[in-house]
Amino acid sequence: MEPIDIGLAVSAGMLVLVVLGMRVAFAAGLAGLVGLVWIFWAKFGYAPDKFTKALTIAAKTAGQVPHSKISSQALSLIPTFILIGFLAYYAGLTKALFEAAKRWVGWVPGGLAVSTVFATAGFAAVSGASVATAGVFARIAIPEMLAVGYNKRFAAGVVAAGGTLASLIPPSAILVIYAIIVEQDVGKLLLAGFVPGAFSAVIYAALIIGMALTIKGFGPPVGGFSWKERFVSLPPVLPIIFVIVTIIFFVYNPFGGDAWGTPTEGGALGAFVVFLMALYRGMRWKQLKSALLETAKLSVMIFTIIWGVLIYVRFLGFANLPQAFAEWISGLEQSPMLTLVFILLAYAVLGMFMDAIGMLLLTLPVVYPAVMALNGGEAVSAADSAFGMSGPMCAIWFGILVVKMAEFCLITPPIGLNCFVVAGVRPDLSVQDVFKGVTPFFLADAVTIALLVAFPSIVLWLPNLAG
Repeated sequence: MEPIDIGLAVSAGMLVLVVLGMRVAFAAGLAGLVGLVWIFWAKFGYAPDKFTKALTIAAKTAGQVPHSKISSQALSLIPTFILIGFLAYYAGLTKALFEAAKRWVGWVPGGLAVSTVFATAGFAAVSGASVATAGVFARIAIPEMLAVGYNKRFAAGVVAAGGTLASLIPPSAILVIYAIIVEQDVGKLLLAGFVPGAFSAVIYAALIIGMALTIKGFGPPVGGFSWKERFVSLPPVLPIIFVIVTIIFFVYNPFGGDAWGTPTEGGALGAFVVFLMALYRGMRWKQLKSALLETAKLSVMIFTIIWGVLIYVRFLGFANLPQAFAEWISGLEQSPMLTLVFILLAYAVLGMFMDAIGMLLLTLPVVYPAVMALNGGEAVSAADSAFGMSGPMCAIWFGILVVKMAEFCLITPPIGLNCFVVAGVRPDLSVQDVFKGVTPFFLADAVTIALLVAFPSIVLWLPNLAG
């Protein structure tokens, strides 16, 4: 068999393992190792006495992957971003955010639901984990929405959908993973996530307001707060603003000149500030221990997935599958934009059966080169490109699109993790209730993705400022 045929056969086998329930990390790692053995043994003409040699070469090749990739400085961002989120929870920033949002925007139609969306967006700015965001606000926001008469399914849907914003708004672990896989600038990708993340929150809020205006008894506004009460709610959320500003200045100095440091240093400083805030607000050793353990568990899970998938990626390189797929995609006799739309639709379907990180890690090594080939290549200029942007800008734009698709997959049945988390936190809600509650947000996400595709400047404005 040719290497490309081996690549297709092993990839099909890996998908079967995933569908049967094997964890993505182990399915990808096993498939990558088997594929490497197969390719090297094929080069030796399948001689029985050469199998051991092929296995030894494959094992050494696979064994080099974890150290060579995990030693990347960019990956150190992941645990710091996750730690910020858990420390922010113990610092009481989640309650402070929700209270501030309620006092400032609770007066609009569907006010508590809109407040929940903006509060989750604010918490996303200090948390890189969507699942954690959904779990935290399921405890805080749902009881208040139920108390004023919201339908319990919709209240759960608002929290599950709002939690997805943490995937896009920096600090975002999944954006860091994308940058590492496709070897792009982490700082510019983090910058690119701010505007689309805020844009997504506004679309969610507009959907809720529209429903409140058209559906009788949907959810009353919450008023009665004086201007003094509103301004008093702002100081407790200042640490979040500090973290956002710190990350921006450590990625890109808006006043000109060099950035203050690396994104990793910005993330570490942000974690330190939130840690001090948590101590000031009464965090003790038990809470700190829980934050550290949860951060370690989530970081190890993500790193394990990365290790396994990178072994599979190394095998794909030997099989020449990414280049073959890119040549096939770029050779299609149809509009490049139409092909891109089909790719995004494929992500929507795939996300129904896989978790977001695993889905992106498994597909990007093949899909990313194809999208870059559609645009004209890594080094293409904006004038000569198919999508009207240079190669580096196309990489950033596509990254935001696929991460937004990953957000979408966090609330789609049957594997929508955010929905399972909300149902797990609230015993009075079934998973089916939460899935029904998030249904309106499918439309909002579809509109958001369509606008990001049609108007790339929404994504690229901040990265272009950075130069």
